[in-house]
Amino acid sequence: MKKYFYISIGGALGAICRFLLEGVHIYSYTGNIPLNTLIINVSGSFILALILTLALEIWNFDANIRLGISTGFLGAYTTFSTLCKETVKLLSNGDDFSAVSYITISAVLGLAAAYLGVVLSREVLSKLFHEQKEKDSEVD
Repeated sequence: MKKYFYISIGGALGAICRFLLEGVHIYSYTGNIPLNTLIINVSGSFILALILTLALEIWNFDANIRLGISTGFLGAYTTFSTLCKETVKLLSNGDDFSAVSYITISAVLGLAAAYLGVVLSREVLSKLFHEQKEKDSEVD
C-alpha cells in the first residue's frame, strides 16, 4: 500500500512540473516541432537513467522511493502519447518532414540523454560517492 502513496505523490509532482514547462514560451522559436514536449521527454530520459543507475548500482534506494521517482514523477512528467498526438497533428497539417524529424530527433536525443545519464552516474557520481565513503571511514 505504501508504494501507491509514493507513486501518487511522485505523479502529482511530475504532472505539475510538466504543466509548468509545457506552458513556457520559447522566444524566437518559429519551427513546427513541439519543442517543449521534446525538451520534457529528453530531460525525462536523462533523469530516469541517472536516477535509476544511482538507485540500482551506486546507492541502495528504497524500492518505494524508486517507484515514486520513476513510475510516479517521470511517468507523469514525460509522455509518449503527447509525442504521438503532436506527430499526427503535423502529419494532418501536411508537414511530413517536421513529423518525421520530430520522431527521429525525439528518439535519437532521448537515447543519447539516457546514455549520458547512465555514464554520468557510473563515472562521476559513483566516484564522488566512493570518495565520500572513504572520507567517512577515515573519520571513524
